[in-house]
Amino acid sequence: MISFMNDYSEGAHPKILELLLASNLEQNKGYGEDVHCDRAREYIRQHIKKENVDIHFIPGGTQTNLLAVSAFLRPHQCVIAADTGHVNVHETGAIEATGHKVVTMPSLDGKLTPELIQKVLDSHDGEHMVQPKLVYISNTTELGTVYTRKELEEIRRVCQENKLLLFLDGARLASALTCKANDLSMEEIARLVDVFYIGGTKNGALLGEALVICKEELKEDFRFLMKQRGAMPAKGFVVGIQFEALFVPGELLYYELAKHANHMAEQIGDAIASCGFDFYAPAVSNQLFPILPDVLIAELEKSFSFSLQAKAGNGKSAVRFVTSWATTQEQVDGLVQFFRLYSKAH
Repeated sequence: MISFMNDYSEGAHPKILELLLASNLEQNKGYGEDVHCDRAREYIRQHIKKENVDIHFIPGGTQTNLLAVSAFLRPHQCVIAADTGHVNVHETGAIEATGHKVVTMPSLDGKLTPELIQKVLDSHDGEHMVQPKLVYISNTTELGTVYTRKELEEIRRVCQENKLLLFLDGARLASALTCKANDLSMEEIARLVDVFYIGGTKNGALLGEALVICKEELKEDFRFLMKQRGAMPAKGFVVGIQFEALFVPGELLYYELAKHANHMAEQIGDAIASCGFDFYAPAVSNQLFPILPDVLIAELEKSFSFSLQAKAGNGKSAVRFVTSWATTQEQVDGLVQFFRLYSKAH
């Protein structure tokens, strides 16, 4: 059984494991105050060309999201997100459990727009309703789509005009920044948002995300909140070492791993498109959402693992294939061959 279920099935890239092993018997300071975390922070600051940011290493994405929301919002304030947003559908009410409502808007491609944000603002007027304060976007989105520079600039503008915070979930940021549809850099993202995170868990690390706080007013007391929420592991250096390996200047393994995942996905997407199948969302990153006949899906399930996204009607469903830094050419060839044989038979 070949898995295209997700991009975190495997352990970690060998270069990360090598650095973990090389430093295994070091005696490091705890709680993210060690030399490896410091070095990783410096590497990231150099890369985004922004020295005045705070960077915190947090074990997982859901924890990072709930930390950011609970730290930056007052009790009466809420989050604006697309209805497909991770904070809305895949976090077991983690945001609501912090006491903050997630107000969602329907989106066909997983992306928010200034118009959708404005609709929330227009419908929340006065102290009898929660106050919109933080706009949550993810890049890539949960549907594998990406924001363009123009789209992000327009969202930034509406946030500034309405005194909203802009938070970018970067669990799959590497895939977004290395796909052919992208025209953004991480440096530009650091300029356009108030806070974002760089995902490691889904891009070759054992675990961990790097939260980058750009807005000065959001920095105060954040480590207190990390500790209170259980997001400050004693062995913080375990995460720091991984980001140190991912962002070595001149190498930037972070991008190389994502380029590989995207290239693997592109081959699969081309094979599926050549069969005449449509996609639930544009196929631009390492997440693919083809709409396939249910009978074909049943045959696929005999050799491949993947997830069901949505029923599409007329005996068809949208499924999700995900490639990773560890996806092999042989695995991709197996799936591509399946679709080639299907095409010949039909």
